[in-house]
Amino acid sequence: MDNLEQVEEVDEVEELEDLQGVDLEGNNEELVPEIIVEPTVGMFFDSPDEMFEYYKGYGLQEGFPVMRRSCRKGDDGSLRYVTFTCGRNGKSKAKDTNVLRLQPNQKIGCNAKLGGRLDLVTGKWVIGNMILEHNHAVSPSKSRYYRCNRTISPFVKKQLEINDEAGIRMAQSFKSVVVEAGGFEKVSFLEKDARNHIDKVRRLRLGEGDAVAIQRYFKKMQTENDGFFFSLDLDEEGRLKNVFWADPRSRAAYKDFGDVVTFDTTYLTNKYDMPFAPFVGVNHHGQSILLGCGLISHEDTETFTWLFDTWLSCMSGSPPLGIITDQDKAMKNAIEIVFPNTRHRWCLWHILKKVPEKLGRYVEYHAIRVSLHSVVYDSYTPVQFEEAWHGMVDKYDLINNQWLNGLYEERNRWVPCFVKNSFWAGMSTTQRSESMNAFFDGYVNSKTTLKQFVEKYEKAMESKIEKEWQADARCFGQRMPCRTSFAMEKQVEAVYTISKFQEFQQELANKIYCEVFSCGGSEYEVIENDEQSREKTLKVFFAKNEGEIHCVCKMFEYKGILCRHAIAVLSRNRIQLLPEKYILRRWRKDVRRFYSKVKVSYDARNSSIEHQRYREECTAFYDVAEVASKNEESHKNIMGWIEKAMKDVSLNVRSDGDDTCSYGGSGSYTENIQDPVVTRRKGRPPTQRKQKQFKRPKQKSNNASTSTIVEDSEIHGFSSQVATTVPTQESHMALLTQQAPYEHAFFPPYYQSWMNYGGVHHGNFQYFPQQNLEETNRGEFSSNEPST
Repeated sequence: MDNLEQVEEVDEVEELEDLQGVDLEGNNEELVPEIIVEPTVGMFFDSPDEMFEYYKGYGLQEGFPVMRRSCRKGDDGSLRYVTFTCGRNGKSKAKDTNVLRLQPNQKIGCNAKLGGRLDLVTGKWVIGNMILEHNHAVSPSKSRYYRCNRTISPFVKKQLEINDEAGIRMAQSFKSVVVEAGGFEKVSFLEKDARNHIDKVRRLRLGEGDAVAIQRYFKKMQTENDGFFFSLDLDEEGRLKNVFWADPRSRAAYKDFGDVVTFDTTYLTNKYDMPFAPFVGVNHHGQSILLGCGLISHEDTETFTWLFDTWLSCMSGSPPLGIITDQDKAMKNAIEIVFPNTRHRWCLWHILKKVPEKLGRYVEYHAIRVSLHSVVYDSYTPVQFEEAWHGMVDKYDLINNQWLNGLYEERNRWVPCFVKNSFWAGMSTTQRSESMNAFFDGYVNSKTTLKQFVEKYEKAMESKIEKEWQADARCFGQRMPCRTSFAMEKQVEAVYTISKFQEFQQELANKIYCEVFSCGGSEYEVIENDEQSREKTLKVFFAKNEGEIHCVCKMFEYKGILCRHAIAVLSRNRIQLLPEKYILRRWRKDVRRFYSKVKVSYDARNSSIEHQRYREECTAFYDVAEVASKNEESHKNIMGWIEKAMKDVSLNVRSDGDDTCSYGGSGSYTENIQDPVVTRRKGRPPTQRKQKQFKRPKQKSNNASTSTIVEDSEIHGFSSQVATTVPTQESHMALLTQQAPYEHAFFPPYYQSWMNYGGVHHGNFQYFPQQNLEETNRGEFSSNEPST
């Protein structure tokens, strides 16, 4: 007796797999096929697939969708009967029980069908029965919109995947396909189909749970990159809470540019709603440079403490001199715990953008806003600020405004005249973090998984590194012309990077707006009439014998570039060259920085033999098509050759499906890690978080834990020792005690004392060499000592 098997209706993704694709570039004419004769009983075909393709072509011509409905097998298990029906066959069933969210459905019970059977004598498939009448209208012009006719050719699939990895948005990728095909009507699929394909590729590329996949991925990166550092924070149930990682180049760059960092968590990155938390510095070109980053589940003191502790351990226990954040209280508490000697500054823009919200109810709001800006930006000393602040509060009766009172109590964290006595590398806001966040736009979205995000991080980092190399090459091979004949301009141009020299050059040019008056001794008064014709009076102190100069604007102390006022005083005293102490190593182009030599292996998948073959073949095919497409006979010959070659190749090579990333290693250490829980962020709703306010860009937007830190080997440059044998737990811990004190290369000697205070306790962390990872996750080794 025959076994009856019902074939479920194919969904959007499965149907794309079952159908044979239409080659978009080479065979657009298939969208308008030759006349297909009407089916009749007795027509025979070589296979059921050939019969289905015929019926699908007939439906495309007549204007109705088709689908595989059912099949029957014989006692021997071979296929005997098949039934293909109109795509509108069957009854409409609402999949959603919510009557307010019903979706349209094409099922209306159409009985049109085609039945086929296997002829046991000839081995052919024959049409045995059919119904050609439909209970609905048909439209050939709408045939290309039916799912059965929407297919993506392998070539286009590859292009879409490459564009996705490059961060090109789907709308732009699909538009390029339409342009290449010559119009929408010549494209055999919709943008929705392209999105479904890319989503499927991403799922298959992941291949396992996010938490397991991201740990395997980090292990792979650790194997390929000496010094790659990562840490996974788990809760009691073994669920992933927080992630931190830093590549060896970022760790080495911290030695040169880790004096000042910004930290911000406003960026919404992934499907778990885990904020991206980058540590960002500034390199010698003034470009943002990533010094490590994390994905965190909560924005509370405990989480920030874990993240700062982990980052500090990654950077050999050397804290930054300054850190810029927003006004988040949890960040403030964690910084006071982990970085007690680090100068903490609040982002000025985050404060000023709240002015409309906090002061907008006052009748004299516009006058208050102007006055507040003047108090903040035009006060060069704390005394001036105190006088101007109290004058503003009294004038507009703001004594009872709690927001202003809170800001006044913390004035040493945000008012420029209070913070400019410290070096900030020219940063006053967290815009560096936000610009790094914006750099990931186009690479990630609200559906991005954790492992996908880390892969996109690779792409973004590759681009950042390339831009830095381009700037280095520009400084090496080009010279900026001097505007003046001043010797100090030539002096700075010879040693500073182009971008930093341009900053100095602008200050030198603006010296013309400054008029210098001597007040006796080493004190000078500089009156500046700037481009907006606003007059400012500033004090400059110049000790000629000691070669020291200080301006109350504190531009050099804050930015590392001598200000126009100081330059004017030097010129007044006929000083031709800048004292050497005012040429910072940090901005020099003639300094060999170790981090620039650190190689990081990115995207090994695209350098595989298979990928190289694909590129070579595509290049060769393009060259052939360029010539053959000019002549009809050549075109037919090439298409015939390709058809024959495809048959020959398909006998030897079978596709294994979409690529999946396998990072090797034993699975025993990852099988208990669970994916993180989707959390609700505090702050404004995500849909409103990027809305502009107050005429400036962007907006700011919780658990006993088990922490596992895995570090491969000492990064070159962080230790004078390089492991030549497989490290053990004992040798790893012994190495920690032999390390030399960490020094920041960019600080003059009088800053070094700030760096050499006692160690910071990093909590109860576990440190393990790479080969002990399995034992680590079983809890067989532990140490409470801080790691480097």
